[in-house]
Amino acid sequence: MDRFFWIGFVGFALAIAFALVQAKKVMGFSEGTEKMQKIAASIREGANAYLKRQYTTVAKVFAVVFVILLIIAFASGGKMLSRFTPFAFLTGGIWSMLAGLIGMKIATNSNARTAQAASESLNKGLRVAFSSGSVMGFTVVGLGILDISIWFTLLYFAFGITDPVEIGTIMVMNGMGASFMALFARVGGGIYTKAADVGADLVGKVEAGIPEDDPRNPATIADNVGDNVGDVAGMGADLYESYVGSILATFALGTVAGYGFEGILLPVALAFCGIVCSILGSFLVKTKEDATQKSLLKSLRTGTYVAAVLSAICAAFLCYFILGDAMNWLGVFIAILCGLVGGCAIGYFTEYFTSDTYKPTQKLAAASETGSATVIIGGLSLGMQSTLASILIVAAAVLISYFAAGGTATIVDETGAFTQAFNQGLYGIGIAGVGMLSTLGITLATDAYGPVADNAGGIAEMSGLPEEVRNRTDALDSLGNTTAATGKGFAIGSASLTALALLVSYVNIVQENTEELLNFTLTSPTVLVGMFIGAMLTFVFSAFTMSAVQTAAQSIVVEVRRQFREIRGIMEYETDPDYAACVSLCTKGALHEMVAPALLAIIVPIVTGLILGPTGVVGLLGGVSVTGFAMAVFMSNAGGAWDNAKKYIEGGHHGGKGSDCHKAAVVGDTVGDPFKDTSGPSLNILIKLCSTVSIVFSGLILAFHLF
Repeated sequence: MDRFFWIGFVGFALAIAFALVQAKKVMGFSEGTEKMQKIAASIREGANAYLKRQYTTVAKVFAVVFVILLIIAFASGGKMLSRFTPFAFLTGGIWSMLAGLIGMKIATNSNARTAQAASESLNKGLRVAFSSGSVMGFTVVGLGILDISIWFTLLYFAFGITDPVEIGTIMVMNGMGASFMALFARVGGGIYTKAADVGADLVGKVEAGIPEDDPRNPATIADNVGDNVGDVAGMGADLYESYVGSILATFALGTVAGYGFEGILLPVALAFCGIVCSILGSFLVKTKEDATQKSLLKSLRTGTYVAAVLSAICAAFLCYFILGDAMNWLGVFIAILCGLVGGCAIGYFTEYFTSDTYKPTQKLAAASETGSATVIIGGLSLGMQSTLASILIVAAAVLISYFAAGGTATIVDETGAFTQAFNQGLYGIGIAGVGMLSTLGITLATDAYGPVADNAGGIAEMSGLPEEVRNRTDALDSLGNTTAATGKGFAIGSASLTALALLVSYVNIVQENTEELLNFTLTSPTVLVGMFIGAMLTFVFSAFTMSAVQTAAQSIVVEVRRQFREIRGIMEYETDPDYAACVSLCTKGALHEMVAPALLAIIVPIVTGLILGPTGVVGLLGGVSVTGFAMAVFMSNAGGAWDNAKKYIEGGHHGGKGSDCHKAAVVGDTVGDPFKDTSGPSLNILIKLCSTVSIVFSGLILAFHLF
């Protein structure tokens, strides 16, 4: 089966070709009036400046980590760390960065075009924004499958490594660079966008009583820049590492389970089919001019659901062709089906809890009748309640995929080693995660579309376009809030499956490299202590990211108030605010505050391992995976519901814009901003980065630990 790995390169070519076609389509639309072009150029300039400074900062950190990895790998003769890992760390980071950068470039060139298209028709605005999102979606999956295919080709053909187990072990370490870059991108971008958003809302809408995206607000441009660096570039890097991480983890589990090269080929082939099916599903995304929020959602869901169904059909043929009767192809197919169905189910329940077309968000909007406090209480309650559905879906997917793929209740043999049946069951869990992300091309397209629509609304407002245009962009923006929450749900759900696969990969690697029979049970004191540390890490990391937004937002609030007070003529439209000052403050704040939380994911697992040993690390990974998953779902859904409750009121309910209810909802939305766009989505990266760091440094931990 090793001769069929060229399919990865074909998948890359198809994805990039489709992305280029969509990019050309977007660029063919008009960018509108001279004023619209000027605003769009300012947003592009701010986004490019931030990413340049961010990548410069991250490059320094990457250089230090690369040198450390290089020293460990070559000083130990490859015993503590594969000599390929330092270079794979760099390539993973570069590809992740590139995915986010390309997505941001097309987004900043699409916002004014979407606003102009919306001035003509709602369907045209949807098509431009979705086409822009498609560029991001298919660039991510294309680069992901390319990175994996290049490394397999190098290891197998250039370096002559023909043992599938060895290839699987080496390649599972390759995800660290992508995860590390994604965490910096998510945290830094999230701090930037939410600092600007919170500052603009608190002073502009609540204190000054001016509309959202009003050109008189000094933080407006910074807010629009933040949508691109956080919700586009950050999200692209995030889902790139989710996509690559799930495939690499399945590689390692497949070889340990005895599937050989067939076990490695199947996730690559599944990713290829997912690309094809996502392209077909993209053609079904369209709507009518008088579309309601519900019909807009239906339009996007039609595309994603059709892509999922087609992928399921393809998966059946792939499993039979690649694995055959001798390798339980039907059980593995059921596992893939679990991932696809589980992903769609998570998407549906995320939509239910965050969209204003359903009762939970409508009820949350009604809570504004009694003030901001009840809005906040209601949002917290809704977010906590929403964890029930996601956790049960993931739990069901884990159990069904495990037993369907051949897993049994007996997990160790008389020697204490994992049984073959257990490893086969774990492969089922890993391939379920790949199945969940197989249609990432179109799923991410529906997610990345949201920030473009949001920016389009801002440009429409600042350019003074007719109210009808703003109503259309608001409808697209509200839809984008829901699809963004759904995209985060996919990322979080897949993270839980991938984290479990990586945890077991870590255990396998550690046990194979020591003659000591390690005690990984809950009765082990080091495992229990590690679990407490892992749970603590979730909360400390969230505290760091929330505090970072608070600190950066406070500086924006002070600056906006200063400009309103000192610059004469702003409120009368006689003088333009100093937009650049807010952009600069957000940039400095984000870059300064992003380093500490990102380093936690590397430092804590290593220090825990050096003190508690490999069993303590297993406890940490279990603790951070469980608590991180629940916290991420809670934060993302609560934040999405608060945002759409505000949009629901702005649509004319409970007094509409400018009412006391609206002001209360704005406060709730402000609390939810760092929840859904900074801390929440960063947690799924934290979960996987802790696992990959533990795998990469497993040799060091085995060689040096206290307990």
